[in-house]
Amino acid sequence: MNFAGGGRALNSRALARSYRHTAALHSPAMRASVTAGAALAGWQYGRGRGGGWWRHGNGGYGWVGPLFWPFAYYDIYDYTLWGPNVGAPFWYYGYDDIYAGLFGPYDYQGLTGYLPPRGSPDAGPDRLALLCGEDSREIAGLPIDLIAQTIEPTEVQRAALDDLANASVTSAQKIKAACPTSIALTASGRLASMQQRIEAMIAGVATVQAPLDKLYSLLNDEQKARLNAVAEEQERKAERRRSRSLVRACDVAQSTGLSWPTEELDARLRPTDVQRTGLTALQNASAKAREMLNASCRPEEAGTPSARLASAGKRLDVMLQAVKQVRTALDDFYVTLSDEQKAQFEAIGPRRTSFADRADMTRRYGRR
Repeated sequence: MNFAGGGRALNSRALARSYRHTAALHSPAMRASVTAGAALAGWQYGRGRGGGWWRHGNGGYGWVGPLFWPFAYYDIYDYTLWGPNVGAPFWYYGYDDIYAGLFGPYDYQGLTGYLPPRGSPDAGPDRLALLCGEDSREIAGLPIDLIAQTIEPTEVQRAALDDLANASVTSAQKIKAACPTSIALTASGRLASMQQRIEAMIAGVATVQAPLDKLYSLLNDEQKARLNAVAEEQERKAERRRSRSLVRACDVAQSTGLSWPTEELDARLRPTDVQRTGLTALQNASAKAREMLNASCRPEEAGTPSARLASAGKRLDVMLQAVKQVRTALDDFYVTLSDEQKAQFEAIGPRRTSFADRADMTRRYGRR
């Protein structure tokens, strides 16, 4: 796997244009395209049919270098306002991302391409921060102007809407603050970063929930109907645009092809009896995490923006619990490993990426 060009790829003109045209990032398809380009930066053959093994069902990626969940608040707001079709990307996040945290797809060389250049006064913006998103009112906040045009608020409702606008920006700031400033080179470090990101998202949801509930409670039936009509129109557009792989986010997320690498772990680590006990506990914790996340994937049950935001918060709570569970088992196991065994464990994900890279190259160009 060669990520030597990762830094250059992340500064490419195409990606830079996407970042500048922030209105385009309100499109889930555009965000998936941007994250795919960034996640595979420097992977010469990574744009083939297979893509990266940690790819989501909609073509996006939950991990881009050291960053978990790029453009997080966009996914939360899309689901909250427009429903499960437009907001499907939120529900693609789940067990596979924990798996990719355990067996990270990047080696050290690949990860360094995502950090800001050092020692240069004209290095430009932090490339990773761009993927975390801007937190200004014009970019990060809920589409307050559209909501106002739709509901035509009274004076009391306008005050509640202003409170919601301020809360949405504060929420985005909390989420962006959890953007990593360094790279994690171990599975434990990646899960710690993942946990921090989810905790920030939970705090962001909590910040918005009360103002949103208050505004929605102040709306009359006609205003609610107008707001629902806008959401239904957004969903109709999403139906026309989405591919077959987007039909049911939860179904796709649950039909994961990522299996526990039992044989490779045995071959690489040659675990002792004590280590095997810890490894079994880690595998069981991982399986339990998958069950928990599959059981909590119900995006279509919530029918109002307030209910959908609460549903998103509950999903994040389960995800946090799952990550903590796996992280605890991992730390208990990891402490029993020698330095050589740790190095072998960390090589599993990059090796899978390298293998997928070579396989994709063979498919496209044939054996030589």
